[in-house]
Amino acid sequence: MLREASKYRQPAPGRSAMELAVTAIPFVLLWALTWLTLDAGYWLGLLFAIPAGGFLLRLFLIQHDCGHGAFFSRRKSNDWVGRILGVVTLTPYAYWRHCHAIHHAGTGNLDNRGVGDVDTITVEEFRSYTRTKQFLYRLYRHPVVLFGLGPAYLFLLRHRLPVGMMRRGWSPWISTLGTNLGMAAVYAALIYLVGLKMFLLVHLPIVLVAASAGVWLFYVQHQFEHTRWEREADWSFHEAALHGSSNYQLPGILRWFTANVGLHHVHHLVSRIPFYRLPEVTRDIPALATMSQVTLRDSLGTVRLVLWDEEKRRLVSFRDAAS
Repeated sequence: MLREASKYRQPAPGRSAMELAVTAIPFVLLWALTWLTLDAGYWLGLLFAIPAGGFLLRLFLIQHDCGHGAFFSRRKSNDWVGRILGVVTLTPYAYWRHCHAIHHAGTGNLDNRGVGDVDTITVEEFRSYTRTKQFLYRLYRHPVVLFGLGPAYLFLLRHRLPVGMMRRGWSPWISTLGTNLGMAAVYAALIYLVGLKMFLLVHLPIVLVAASAGVWLFYVQHQFEHTRWEREADWSFHEAALHGSSNYQLPGILRWFTANVGLHHVHHLVSRIPFYRLPEVTRDIPALATMSQVTLRDSLGTVRLVLWDEEKRRLVSFRDAAS
């Protein structure tokens, strides 16, 4: 399957440029529309913040493709588009790309956890924790924290410094501080035009919608009941990609806004495939279309899955682990 899927790696420059345009332009227009409608009522303005957040999420996923070298043929094109989008998505491009590469290299590996993924521990590890550590892990995995407070902290605060890579030379610092300076320049211009209060009322809800949706997607892509985790000795990149990453079955409109990232098993198998070519892969390789499926309804139930049971070889809830 790896060899067959690899045939779809070549991006189409015109298609990539079009996908960028049909995402960036509506985002700018919806941002402006949110601002213009605030005078008519804040809740009306928030209605436009939701689709604006959807377009911001899609810009992040285009940046994600750039980080994999998948969006354009030339690395410089990917890198510069990725850096510019990083200012919009509040995500330092080179720093995030490095963390995400570590995630791809070790997803589903129980001996290589903790960078670029949702923190997940085993049942035995949880039982060995003190009551305080158990409480903190329960708190971390609570939906309000994981999909509400967590995304806000990640994009607004944590991405402002190269957390976890502060001693790895200048590159992480240049990436994060360069992004911060770009954000400061753009935000200063917007604040000058619309005022600080209006800027915050418009931009914060849009960012929070995109951040929460992005974290949810990333969560579902690996945190489903029959995902696959192995110890280093038994871990396989190929198996982790196909069985440890989900095939998230979303409605058409959501597939568009999420840039087909629901076909995550294919993406992990060959990360250089542009997002707009992923449906071609599942169409032409039928076995991939039915593998690791998670429906929208199924995904809602994944929130209770918080611990990996090495004996049962599946994710379980706190209640399951206690019994």
